Amino acid sequence: MSAIHFSEEEFTTALSEGALIVDFWATWCGPCKMIAPVVDQVADELYGKITVGKIDVDECREIASEYGVMSIPTIIFFKNGLEVKRMVGVQTKEKLLEAAKEIE
Repeated sequence: MSAIHFSEEEFTTALSEGALIVDFWATWCGPCKMIAPVVDQVADELYGKITVGKIDVDECREIASEYGVMSIPTIIFFKNGLEVKRMVGVQTKEKLLEAAKEIE
């Protein structure tokens, strides 16, 4: 199961359902393309435990602005609707999985 591409409505619903990891990205962003397969691998490993999704900052500007996303890729970890951790830039699968332990 790859990462879910959230619309604004889908994001709001997922946010209220528990643990969530969101990759803020854009189609024109080179580093975002580099981390995309890693995010999908994390989604596969955490399937059934933590929802992993992506938000295109060009399509969902309000959400990106609400969470102060200034650089991409930015990965935000949420638990019970609240931001718990944020990572900016390309990350390894291991770093993402380690950070995910904080919201399990």
